[in-house]
Amino acid sequence: MRLYEFEGKELFKKFKIPVSDSRLAKTTDEVFIAVNDLNCPVVLKSQVLIGGRGKAGGIKLADTPDQAKTLAKELFALKIKGYPVEEILIEPKLAIKKEFYIGVTIDRTNYKLVIIASGEGGVDIEETAAKHPEKIIKKSLSVEEPFYGFDALAMAKQIGIPTELIKSGAEIIVGLYNMFKKYDAKLVEINPLVLTADSKLIAADSRVSLDDDALFRHAELKGMGIEKRHEEGEMTPRESQATEWGIPYLDLDGDIGMFPGGAGFGIMGNDFIHYYGGKPANFMDSGGGPTPERLAQMLVLLDDNPQVKAIFGARFGGISRCDDFAKGVVIFLKNHGLSKPMVLRMTGNMWQEGVRIFEEAKKESPKLFEKIEFHGIETPIEEISKRAVELAARERGN
Repeated sequence: MRLYEFEGKELFKKFKIPVSDSRLAKTTDEVFIAVNDLNCPVVLKSQVLIGGRGKAGGIKLADTPDQAKTLAKELFALKIKGYPVEEILIEPKLAIKKEFYIGVTIDRTNYKLVIIASGEGGVDIEETAAKHPEKIIKKSLSVEEPFYGFDALAMAKQIGIPTELIKSGAEIIVGLYNMFKKYDAKLVEINPLVLTADSKLIAADSRVSLDDDALFRHAELKGMGIEKRHEEGEMTPRESQATEWGIPYLDLDGDIGMFPGGAGFGIMGNDFIHYYGGKPANFMDSGGGPTPERLAQMLVLLDDNPQVKAIFGARFGGISRCDDFAKGVVIFLKNHGLSKPMVLRMTGNMWQEGVRIFEEAKKESPKLFEKIEFHGIETPIEEISKRAVELAARERGN
């Protein structure tokens, strides 16, 4: 469970890891007041639970409150990888002399904790590790094994922290390690740890990921507003809606809405779509014998998604009967209406009854079925997948 930068820095303070004086703002007026209060050139940092915000334009520099207010308006209008910017962290602009990297995580191969440090901070540490492994310093420890101050001093020296600041650097490394253990973290990272022109070490960013299964051990976090959330990013509005409805659902970056039966069948359906050159817009598990009403809700998630160009529907009836599947589709059509082309196939338990339900409903209200192609066992699933890809391409104008 990833924390926002400002949340990670609040935890840093508890372990005496130096951070900049900062303000958190939810409106452009609050940004103006914050910059006025700090009275210096600032950096405006979008608070999102997704990496790559700098490349996405989510970080801006401002010299005055008025300029900051103008730039904040742009940031609040920004979506970074689909996630809206709702809060901005404002910090004084640092005079950076050098950047370092420090992190603590779990070495799942060797079943140990590992402290990682490098004199090459401010960049992707994985890239540094791949291209210049000699620039990465590691210290592995078992959970029960103590991490001594002299080990931290040695790491600080190895990554090139200036002699007069080695003690401070070691204290930061020890603090980060203690924080990792105290809060049952999966990752704590300072990237970059900045050496400023006036010879101070400042944690300029934070990346903290906690084990949400251990949150019950840390009631104090709730007081900081840190509660269980999506594993690596905020839920999209559709994912939140699906969670509220009790539907296993995940947004993907394609344009074919996936309405399969069961998680395994869903994975297979997504593979079929990829195989025929399409890209799924979502993963969804509609198995386990859902009611027709619940199935209708699933289709609402797909039809209301502006990214979806066509819908792939398939049911291999077992516990989840095909007649219930057909009833759910009919409920959806009558209550909501379909705005996207959809191709459906049913086979297995009660598939003939499902087809009969469709045919009767179509006879009663032909207009409801104008965008639907439905098939039974006579049509292979591969043909349905190809047709969904064709329909999406047609809607895109390809």
